[in-house]
Amino acid sequence: MTQWAKYWVAYLTIARREILRFARIWVQTIIPPMVMVGLYFVIFGKLIGQRIGEMDGMNYVDFIMPGLVMMSIITNSYANVVSSFYGAKYSHYIEEMLIAPIPNIVILIGYVTGGIVRGMSVGIAVTLVSLFFTDFSIHAPLIVFVIAFLTAFLFSLAGLINGVFARTFDDVTIIPTFVLTPLTYLGGIFYSIRLLPETWQQVSLINPILYMVNSFRFGFRGVSDIGLGTAIMVILFFIVILFAFCMILLERGTGIRH
Repeated sequence: MTQWAKYWVAYLTIARREILRFARIWVQTIIPPMVMVGLYFVIFGKLIGQRIGEMDGMNYVDFIMPGLVMMSIITNSYANVVSSFYGAKYSHYIEEMLIAPIPNIVILIGYVTGGIVRGMSVGIAVTLVSLFFTDFSIHAPLIVFVIAFLTAFLFSLAGLINGVFARTFDDVTIIPTFVLTPLTYLGGIFYSIRLLPETWQQVSLINPILYMVNSFRFGFRGVSDIGLGTAIMVILFFIVILFAFCMILLERGTGIRH
């Protein structure tokens, strides 16, 4: 067996474990996001949305649909990697992986694959739920897939960084609660930034999730507050930065070697 074949087997082993990890408990990983988003559609889309009327020339429930799907992709891709990597540290089998004759990039991509698959799976499940509340239509299917994939990739990397620095189970939830959730809700899921004063529109542009939500909305509805090219460049920029940071952390053994 060639060296590259060994790396491929190692990658498939890690990715398979990460995928089966959440697939075996689908009642806990897939169903809850579907229920939560269903409640968002009922409360915000139907009840409150009827009073709001239209947003950017479409029914409010149609406007928030892409954002709710994106929110599910973000939270689940992140949660899958952070919980899995911290679990590997807690159970002390991450050391065996790091001393194995495989590059750290194989380990990284293996974990990220699990996060991407979970994020995309939940995204598809939530999209199916939206069929009960919205008229399903996709303006640009390729853009929908690319943005969903890149976003899941990005937040899988972010989840691994959180997992590296986490020292207790409480540390796993701090970033999602105090950073990820506020940025997500302020990322244009429930409103267009055009409704904000000019100053706050400029402040909103600092939020990277705004670019993901709007480009994803463009893929579904053909409407966006942000240029598509700009949004993709911002996402790719953060992916490169976080990927490089993850590699540095694994090479140094940060949070693992004491």
